[in-house]
Amino acid sequence: MAPCAQTGSSRLSRGLLLLWALLGTGLCHTGAEVEGFGQDARTSPPVAVFNWTAQLVEETYTNITQKCWEFFVDLMKNVTASELCEWKVISRPYSFLQTCLETWADHLHYGYPNALAERYIFQSHHRYFHNCTLEHQVYFDPPEDVLLAMIIAPICLIPFLVTLVIWRSKDGKAQP
Repeated sequence: MAPCAQTGSSRLSRGLLLLWALLGTGLCHTGAEVEGFGQDARTSPPVAVFNWTAQLVEETYTNITQKCWEFFVDLMKNVTASELCEWKVISRPYSFLQTCLETWADHLHYGYPNALAERYIFQSHHRYFHNCTLEHQVYFDPPEDVLLAMIIAPICLIPFLVTLVIWRSKDGKAQP
């Protein structure tokens, strides 16, 4: 079964086309007659227009996202536990998952980000990346009593310094 590509769409990668072919959900009408196709080399085959209900779109997107997730899990089987936090290693599977979810939502006019896509992204973080820590220390606000002291100390010093400057300037002697 040959997948039919959306005209002008350069965003579909080979992996997505393969996924599309594997799904076989009837997204492409390959049996439709196309008049005049092949007469002009510059034209591309027309894409069938669908009149899908919101429920059918949601059901189709749910099925496709499940396939995206399964492919992501399959890619992650090649990643060892020590490599789970290395972006160079996980960027390909993670980016594929994100691209797959976004591209299919865009293709089906479903809207992205959406709750289903977010669920899969959160699930990936919970399942694979929950033990990853940041290389740099995360800074938190100090406790309120320390913060209050750090704010009040300079404010209290200002009147003291102004008084000191005025007292020193009343001396009357010229300063070198």
